[in-house]
Amino acid sequence: MDGQNWLTERFEQNRSRLRGVAYRMLGSLSEAEDAVQEAWLRLNHTDTTVTNLDGWLTTVVSRVCLDTLRARKSRREEPMGERFAEASVVRGEGADPESEAMLADSVGVALLVVLDTLTPAERLAFVLHDLFAMPFDEIGPIVGRSPAAAKQLASRARRRVRGSPTRSAESRVRQCELVEAFLRAVRTRDLEALLAVLDPDAVIRIDGAARLATGAADAAGTTREIRGASTWAKQFIALSRGLRFVQPALINGSVGLILAPRGKLSRVVTFTFANDKVARLEVVGEPVRLRELDIAVL
Repeated sequence: MDGQNWLTERFEQNRSRLRGVAYRMLGSLSEAEDAVQEAWLRLNHTDTTVTNLDGWLTTVVSRVCLDTLRARKSRREEPMGERFAEASVVRGEGADPESEAMLADSVGVALLVVLDTLTPAERLAFVLHDLFAMPFDEIGPIVGRSPAAAKQLASRARRRVRGSPTRSAESRVRQCELVEAFLRAVRTRDLEALLAVLDPDAVIRIDGAARLATGAADAAGTTREIRGASTWAKQFIALSRGLRFVQPALINGSVGLILAPRGKLSRVVTFTFANDKVARLEVVGEPVRLRELDIAVL
């Protein structure tokens, strides 16, 4: 086998792993594929002999991803609402929404949402160390920090991913049970089961952006609040359409739901609990408010 064929074969052996690294850093399949392709182009134009090809490729892909993340932060041209709106839009030629949805599910939708709240350096340090077991003495040079500083970046990111430990485990377990029962009732369109987990006086508040996303004809960007579970529960089931992309997550320390098709946050449902029932729901879709929420993996 000649040198070029050997290089191509080794690169293809690494492609799946490199795409996984890039996807976890960027949260976009198309951008991940671009980063992997850029690594291939750089490999073909390098004049030096690469002794550790696997490590070299990981480093190159990581640096490309870091540049992409930093460009996002500096441009501020791509607001959260617009990026998350990608979920409902079919992309152009070369994109594969089904593959991205499968990849998002395998990574964990809640994890992708939380990773998007980290700084570029924190995200890279966490992904490379905690998800791909790269040592900090190799991560440090990629982010331009010492190994000790890179370790601190990963530690901060880890705390964000895990969420606040202040709420008791028993309380959180009960919250999970109530939210899961709520979600199951909505998905199966079981009105009686839904009313069983709601306080009779339960209030639902839906902001203007979330109402527009559901196709409410009278939304006009206005917030709506309704009191009384029997008043709004049936309509909520009808508008939710099975909540296919909804998953539980910690939101400001309490169990809630995130709507994130292909890992792109679109809406959040927060819950207030009282007397072992759901006393209040708030559906948030406004991009500014979504950015202010502290979301963590459940």
